[in-house]
Amino acid sequence: MKLGIVGLPNVGKSTLFNALTSAGAEAANYPFATIEPNIGVVNVPDERLDVLAKLSKSQKIVHTNIEFYDIAGLVKGASKGEGLGNQFLSNIREVDAIVHVVRCFDDENIIHVDGSIDPIRDIENINLELIFSDLEQVENRYSKVVKKARAEKSLAKERDLLEKIKNALEKGKAAREVELDEEEEKIIKNYSLLSAKPVIYVCNVSEEELNKEDNEYVKKVKEYAEKTGDEVVVISAEIEAEIATLEDDEKKLFLEELGLDSSGLDKLIKSSYKLLGLISFLTTGEMETRAWTVKKGSKAPTAAGKIHSDMERGFIKADTVSYKDLVESGSVASAREKGLIRSEGKDYVVEDGDVIVFKFNV
Repeated sequence: MKLGIVGLPNVGKSTLFNALTSAGAEAANYPFATIEPNIGVVNVPDERLDVLAKLSKSQKIVHTNIEFYDIAGLVKGASKGEGLGNQFLSNIREVDAIVHVVRCFDDENIIHVDGSIDPIRDIENINLELIFSDLEQVENRYSKVVKKARAEKSLAKERDLLEKIKNALEKGKAAREVELDEEEEKIIKNYSLLSAKPVIYVCNVSEEELNKEDNEYVKKVKEYAEKTGDEVVVISAEIEAEIATLEDDEKKLFLEELGLDSSGLDKLIKSSYKLLGLISFLTTGEMETRAWTVKKGSKAPTAAGKIHSDMERGFIKADTVSYKDLVESGSVASAREKGLIRSEGKDYVVEDGDVIVFKFNV
């Protein structure tokens, strides 16, 4: 999974990226400190792996991971090339979802490119740049398809879809707000439209404001996101930077002192899984205990294919037990004796936390 971190300059974007990935990207108090996208790979926290590894006496644990792309600060006019905008917009096309960092704190020592703090203005500035970029792309494709559709009737569906998307973009609506049927969803994927990508708004607040419910900036962002069906996570990049320097035991103590039950990274990962409709199934044995990510609703052969294409091609069955049942049983042998391990066929829909052994033959 690839998540692109975007935002106006000086909203705490690169500070957050550094904290999440400990990648050491440049974070400076001036616009465009980030030119090329910095990339950091982060393990997805999953306490179930530690428990299963002890149970199986595994030699190693392998987490699934997320790639974070720190994309340079966008500005008004980016779609027309302002602030090296075209280069930055093209970087966004590569990601699965957009993590839009919004400044929700006051600090006279940190400049804002527009001179004042207004999260909704900031959000709309960036959203409009994504829409303008998409509109240009859609208009170009639409003019070509309209001509071809006169002779090729098979293009009629694409022509109608492009017209629908074009009309929405012209009204300032993001492509993801347009209702589409299954066939239209498949067609639109080919365009990699920026405004079609799901969004998580990250409200970057000060340390003092993190546990407060009355941050007016955050309230406005939540109201805005509710209208578009996007996710919101409240994070203090400042605190995440401190957490990044601590060992696991120290992290827990630090979070408890702050009255937090999880870090900003954990919240962000949970939101991204929810937004993209992802779940994790698990495999465990003496060699390794490992998490694998699949789309919610995936069937057993598709999950097997995540491990190896041969497993999907030669799929026979999936011996499956829920994480909870396996842990309560204490061992695979005990779970089998209790009849908790099921042999599932190719139509089985994998559930989050399933512990699976695939049988296959090629």
